[in-house]
Amino acid sequence: MVQAKTKTFASPRNPSPTTANNFILPDLISHCRFPLVYHPKGDVVAAESIRWLDTNCPDLREKRRRALYGLRAGELTAFCYNTASDERLRIISDFMNYLFHLDNISDGMMTNDTEALSDAVMNALQFTDSRFYRPTTELNYVQLEDELNAAKLARDFWGRCIRGAGPGCQSRFKDNLGLFFQAVSNQTKSRDAGVIPDLESYIEVRRDTSGCKPCWALIEYALDIDLPDFVVEDPIIMALNQTTNDLVTWSNDIFSYNVEQSRGDTHNMIVILMKHHGHTLQGAVDYVGNLCYQTMEYFNANRSKVPFWGAEIDDMVQRYVQGLQDWIIGSLHWSFLTTRYFGEEGQDVKQHRFIELMPIREENKW
Repeated sequence: MVQAKTKTFASPRNPSPTTANNFILPDLISHCRFPLVYHPKGDVVAAESIRWLDTNCPDLREKRRRALYGLRAGELTAFCYNTASDERLRIISDFMNYLFHLDNISDGMMTNDTEALSDAVMNALQFTDSRFYRPTTELNYVQLEDELNAAKLARDFWGRCIRGAGPGCQSRFKDNLGLFFQAVSNQTKSRDAGVIPDLESYIEVRRDTSGCKPCWALIEYALDIDLPDFVVEDPIIMALNQTTNDLVTWSNDIFSYNVEQSRGDTHNMIVILMKHHGHTLQGAVDYVGNLCYQTMEYFNANRSKVPFWGAEIDDMVQRYVQGLQDWIIGSLHWSFLTTRYFGEEGQDVKQHRFIELMPIREENKW
């Protein structure tokens, strides 16, 4: 990966002194100058998509059901896939809502439960016709005779998606969703053992628990392209994928830290930096913020070094890289639109960037 020259970044202006109980968010949006674009049918599709998930989750607890509507995953989709057809935007939006749903239901699961969930979902992607549900018998847990609801949702989404997704895109999506489940399982094992990993180990796992990699395959689907393997495996394209993943993931660690610390979740880079590297809370936030600033520079540096493969492929690659760019800026703005991190105060927080820590409460655990 091209390493841009490291630069020193000024600390954000502090509207109030920081203590162990508050911190200042880095100003990532001002530093990211990519244009923000929203799909013309984004609101309509987002509303349809959230109703799809709500309707198909009859056993969802009321607290999580309310959170579905505050999540606004459909709006995130409209920012990040803003040139997709209406039909494909809807299918991707369904997956985005579903991915957050998977993340939520896997929280608090024991390792065997996580592995059972993974097996059921990946089974559904393999056998999209519901008549071919085949419970697994050779693993170290008993698979239910009736298919899990999460698997039924996956089968619904994927059955519609594969009608238009190319073979390479399909393969990458399934492989990367498999990596997501494996990483979640590894995270669960560490959590069950009370282990907080070192920074290097955390970053390796976090790149998969983020769920970003299957989303990159859906950029191809949104654009109605199927990138050749030699393009996907090119070091510069791989670097662009990774820097986008890192930026989305590390900025999310900053934005989600307050809620996560309130429920005792330690899968966060800020926790790692404070525990293993002696950072204060503000120092850890600033450190991750600087990583995000530098990662934006790496993205731009790598973008200027994308190889040429001929007019047809170059056009696909240019549009794909634009999709990665839309993810960077779209996810930043969405983080203040959703209620997932800042409740109803996201737009105010976007301006003043001052965060007061929430108390740790048992009822905050889902």
